[in-house]
Amino acid sequence: MKVTIFFVAVLLLGESRSEPSNKKFPENFRFGVATAAYQVEGGWADDGKGENIWDHYTHQPDHVANNATGDVACDSYHKYMDDVEMLTNLGVNYYRFSLSWSRILPTGYSNEINEAGVTYYKNFISALKENGIEPFVTLYHWDLPQPLQEIGGWPNPLLEDIFAEYARTAFTLFGDDVKNWMTFNEPKQTCLAGYGLGSAAPGISASGIGEYECAYTVVKAHAKAYHIYDEEFRPTQNGRVSIVLDASWAEPASDSDEDKEAAERLLQFDHGLYAHPIYHPDGNFPQVMIGRIADRSEKEGFPTSRLPELSTEEIEYIRGTFDFLCLNSYTTNMVKWTNDYEIGAPGYYSDLSVSTYQDPSWNNSASGWLKVVPWGMRKLLNWVDQTYNHPEIVITENGFSDDGRLDDPDRINYYAEYLTSVLEAIFEDGVNVTGYTAWSLMDNFEWNSGYTEKFGIYQVDFEDPDRTRTIKSSGEYYKSIVANKCLVDTCEE
Repeated sequence: MKVTIFFVAVLLLGESRSEPSNKKFPENFRFGVATAAYQVEGGWADDGKGENIWDHYTHQPDHVANNATGDVACDSYHKYMDDVEMLTNLGVNYYRFSLSWSRILPTGYSNEINEAGVTYYKNFISALKENGIEPFVTLYHWDLPQPLQEIGGWPNPLLEDIFAEYARTAFTLFGDDVKNWMTFNEPKQTCLAGYGLGSAAPGISASGIGEYECAYTVVKAHAKAYHIYDEEFRPTQNGRVSIVLDASWAEPASDSDEDKEAAERLLQFDHGLYAHPIYHPDGNFPQVMIGRIADRSEKEGFPTSRLPELSTEEIEYIRGTFDFLCLNSYTTNMVKWTNDYEIGAPGYYSDLSVSTYQDPSWNNSASGWLKVVPWGMRKLLNWVDQTYNHPEIVITENGFSDDGRLDDPDRINYYAEYLTSVLEAIFEDGVNVTGYTAWSLMDNFEWNSGYTEKFGIYQVDFEDPDRTRTIKSSGEYYKSIVANKCLVDTCEE
């Protein structure tokens, strides 16, 4: 009854638009929470850690709100046992976190291993497992070692092999205790924001070229890491490997064929560029991208397409390099068909040539891009399921931003409504979703937004040198979901 009273109260405060599902999650369904190394660890130069591109980027003025950095962040490098205590209190099945490449290999290369960084992660992983929490480990969450950026970063094809050696190092060091690996987190953000638009570290503006060269390297690097695990480590470690891809649902603005085509094109550009080579039965980059970019490149005077071509051998090597599908999603965009942009300077959005917007009636968050559209989650799950031949799907990020308040009914409503859509996808549509990961365990450094947007179910006092953590109302609600596999007080079996 106590949970019921609390739950009803917060729903009323948040003015929920729909009743949450009373279906119980399947018995094998697992719940977790997530963070990323640069966003929480701090200790940016401690104990032999090398500089990464976000260290470098944030130490320059005017890149991040209030010139904030992740130098200390949540100080998880020194307070990891506090994090374990929080996770244990929540009762989650797993914790998705990332390794700081520069903390393990300060130069980015595998010839120099920083033992202090290795010890940190080994101690942390051991503490998680001792408390019944499975580690879900991401090898790369946007924080490339700065020395590797000095040779060009991800558009440089040399990084395929350099990343593969980093992956081999991680599998060797931690693979006996880690059974769920993710190679890259959201390569679209790495490539488009980092090397196309220049809006995130390392801040390279080369739209129409940089993001495609980056994508070409990343999908090959992922595949090489997968094959290394498959051939060298799986027989003894018996783990799984995937890649984390993000997508917002693209809803056609009307029932017209043109708007439907535009919405599908957006999904292929934003998600398919990375998903198709790995998950699609045919492999390769999406044909709509291959055709459009080749045509525009020719008209712009390029001798070949700006989108690198995957050879037959590369297509075969990349295709099927997954054990499950990891999906990050937060929101939805409406999509309208538009005439192709005029030929001129190359650019990703010119290649795409669609118009997007968000309905002003949708509920807001603290992030301008994040509107609350729970029905989009169900549609996206169905699209992924049907496009990629019914894989096992783990939702590896989903969450809501506000100003960090402890009483956060809007976040509770977000979880209730989005998880209702997940249940509908499972039970009504037959989509094989086996896990859900709330972003985030705690308030943290939110990239270009610094500390102005908060996603945590634990509050962090960034004015306190001790970085005190306090559970929010949403944390208590999520704890009840994990314990009962149910969004309300009593669920149907």
